[in-house]
Amino acid sequence: MTFAMPRAIRVALLLSILAVGVSARAVLAAAPSSSDWPQFRGPHATGAVEAGTLPLKWSATENVRWKQAIPGRGWASPIVWGDRVFLTTVESDGDGEKQRRGLYLGGERPEISPAVHRWKVMCLDLADGTLLWEKTAHEGPPPSSIHLKNTYASETPVTDGELLYVYFGNVGVFAYDFEGNRVWSKNLGNYPSANGWGTGASPTLTDDALIVLNDNEESSFITALDKQTGAEKWRVARDRGSNWATPFVWRTPERTELIASGAGQVLSYDLDGNVLWQLNEMSRNAIPTPFAHHGLLYVTSGHVMGNKKPLVAVKPGAKGDITPVAGADTSEFVAWRQKAAAPYNPSPLAYGDYIYVVLDAGIIACYDANTGEIAYGKRRIPDGKAYTASPWAYRDAIFCLNEFGVTTVVKAGPEFEVLHTNPLDEEAMCLATPAIAGNKLLIRTDSQLYCIEE
Repeated sequence: MTFAMPRAIRVALLLSILAVGVSARAVLAAAPSSSDWPQFRGPHATGAVEAGTLPLKWSATENVRWKQAIPGRGWASPIVWGDRVFLTTVESDGDGEKQRRGLYLGGERPEISPAVHRWKVMCLDLADGTLLWEKTAHEGPPPSSIHLKNTYASETPVTDGELLYVYFGNVGVFAYDFEGNRVWSKNLGNYPSANGWGTGASPTLTDDALIVLNDNEESSFITALDKQTGAEKWRVARDRGSNWATPFVWRTPERTELIASGAGQVLSYDLDGNVLWQLNEMSRNAIPTPFAHHGLLYVTSGHVMGNKKPLVAVKPGAKGDITPVAGADTSEFVAWRQKAAAPYNPSPLAYGDYIYVVLDAGIIACYDANTGEIAYGKRRIPDGKAYTASPWAYRDAIFCLNEFGVTTVVKAGPEFEVLHTNPLDEEAMCLATPAIAGNKLLIRTDSQLYCIEE
C-alpha cells in the first residue's frame, strides 16, 4: 500500500529540512576549531593557545615554512579559518612617505593624498602561501588622512566560518563568502579622527551581529549590523573622543556583554545597546583590547603622555558606576586595579595564573591574574625597543615582537628569564600582531607574510 503525501505537506517538510540545514550551518559557523584564528588575538581575543608543537625559535631562514610578498600597506593582523588565511592591504598609485619605526610625535600628516588607492582583501592557502583570490573592495582617493605609522588597512577582519567581514574605517564594511564573492557592503560614514591619525579598531562578532566601534571627533558610535545582510540592528551614540580599542564580547554564565574602551572610560553594553555599567578613571586614549581570563574581565589604557595608566580586573555581573572610590583599588565589582601598569599600544596577555604587560618602550612586567599583585616588576627586554604588536603565548613561553622584526621569547611564570631571541630580515618592520593556526605562526611585516613552523 502506498501513501501519496499532499503537496502542501511535502513543501512544508522541505522548508523545514532547509531551515534545519541553515540552522546547523549557523551553529557550525559559530564553533571554530582549535586551529582557527578568526579575529584579532584569536578565538577568545586572548592571544594565548595550548599547543605543543608551535615553534620556539626562528629566523628569516630557520623554521620558515613559506613567505609571501604582500603588496601595499596594512597593519591588520592575518586571520585563519580552516586552510585559508585572510588579510587586507591598501595599494596606492602614489609612492607615499616611508614609514619609520618608533615614531609617535611628529607623525601627523593632515594633507589627504589625492592618489588613487585600492582597498584589497586577500585569501592565501595556509599550506603554502599561494594567493587563492584577491578582491578590491573600494577604489579612489582616501576619504581622510592618517598618521605616518598608521595605514588605511589597520583593522583586522573577522569571520564566523561562513562569511568574512572586513572593516576599512571611513571607507565601509564589506562581507565576502570564502570564494571571494561580495555578499553585502555598508558605508558607516566618514568621520574626523584626533590629529588626523585615522582609524584602527577592529570589528567583532556576536552570534547574529557584527559589532563596529568608531570613536571619532564628530559623532562617535557603536553599532550592531546583521551578519547576513548588513542591515543596522541598532546604533548608540557615544560621548567619547577618538580611540582605537577593538570591542570585546564578554560571555559569562550570567549574560553576554559588549565591552568598549574609550577616552577616560570603559562602558559595557547588552546585546541591544543598553549600558550595563561604566568604569571611569581610565587613560584619555584607549588602544588595547579588553579580554577575559579566570572568570574576570581585564581592561586597560595607558596613553604615553598621560598620568592615568590603569590595568583593572572586573568581576561578572557588574552594574552602574563601578569605579573605585578615591584612594581605593577595589569596589564591589572591581577585583583589583594597578594604577600605573598599562601599555599604550600592545594589549596585555593572560596566560596561566599571570597577566603580562609589554610597554611600547621595550619593558615587560608580570602580575598575578587573580590578585593583581606584582610577580615581577618592570624589566627591560634585552635590546628591546619600539613595541606595537601585542604579545602572545604558548608552550610556557611569552613572545614579544618589536617593530624591528625581532621576537624575544620570555619564560612564562613569576620569574623573568629570556629564552630566545628570534630575528627576521633586518629590513622588516612589524606592527601587526601575529596569528596562530594549529602548529603554524603567521607574522606580518611591512612587505611579507611569514609562516613559521617547527
